[in-house]
Amino acid sequence: MQTRQRGSQGLEVSSLGLGCMGLSQSYYPIPDRAQGIALIRQAVERGVTVFDTGQVYGPFVNRSPLPRHA
Repeated sequence: MQTRQRGSQGLEVSSLGLGCMGLSQSYYPIPDRAQGIALIRQAVERGVTVFDTGQVYGPFVNRSPLPRHA
């Protein structure tokens, strides 16, 4: 995975990110929680470090904290 430097403090992030809007709205069918977690884990395994989440994608849904062992 290619990376890019962000800011002036040396933060390095993946060049590709995962837009998470479809995990809680807009793109049907919406995956269930287990499928969403599996998707995020697969992205991390492939080197993705940028995840676009937001309250606008579903209050307390898209940005909800995941349990450590989910």
